[in-house]
Amino acid sequence: MRLNQFLAKAGFGSRRACEELIRDGSVTINGHRLRELAVRVGSDDRVLVHGKPVKMPLPLVAMLHKPAGYLCTSADSTREKTIYDLLPAHWPRVVYVGRLDKESEGLLIVTNDGELTQRLTHPSGKLRKIYIVTLDREFDFSLAPKMKKGFTLEEGFARMDELFRVGPRTLKVVLTQGLKRQIREMFYRQGYEVKRLVRVQIGGLELGDLPAGQHRILTQEDVKRYFPVSKPGGSKPAPRPRAPKPEVPHV
Repeated sequence: MRLNQFLAKAGFGSRRACEELIRDGSVTINGHRLRELAVRVGSDDRVLVHGKPVKMPLPLVAMLHKPAGYLCTSADSTREKTIYDLLPAHWPRVVYVGRLDKESEGLLIVTNDGELTQRLTHPSGKLRKIYIVTLDREFDFSLAPKMKKGFTLEEGFARMDELFRVGPRTLKVVLTQGLKRQIREMFYRQGYEVKRLVRVQIGGLELGDLPAGQHRILTQEDVKRYFPVSKPGGSKPAPRPRAPKPEVPHV
């Protein structure tokens, strides 16, 4: 992986902050001080920051049942309650996959695995997310084709993949998009107010009976089962420059 990604995964801040460490000459690989951002780090490379070895934390993936009233944002950017208040303080730095707004509830994935995060959030993956939505009044199901065909919101073109009736005011919504407040805004355009929104599934992972405010760590086998990697296609990317190996002294 790229050096800035490696450092970010090791807990040295955002990729941009890690790039500054590299440009400042604070990083050495195999005894060489490097300022090139394109360098890639392998499992046998020795990386030091400010002269101290970098220890890569073990991959951590967990599911979290977010209650209403908590923000999906970094804890140091607000005085309000955030999802990080619900996570163990001793955990390595993790990011959330799939934002939920403050009043929304349900399933979030939190992880320090950058590659998994990128795979689950990239639009080309079309990851299915399922929500249970309660409206302020009974839904006119003749509007369902319009919701599935889609229309333009401030955030972009929005559409629902599937829409099912659960009760007079309760619907199951399936999305493969992730626009900001998409479900709330789409119903609002049709004259409805969302009173409660709960995400119950991401990919193959279901919220199930996990209590609100609680988390459950996923094994790597769980990750493979719930979020299988699609078969690669197309041409292989060009090889990136590798970090230099330590020089062998002459004797």
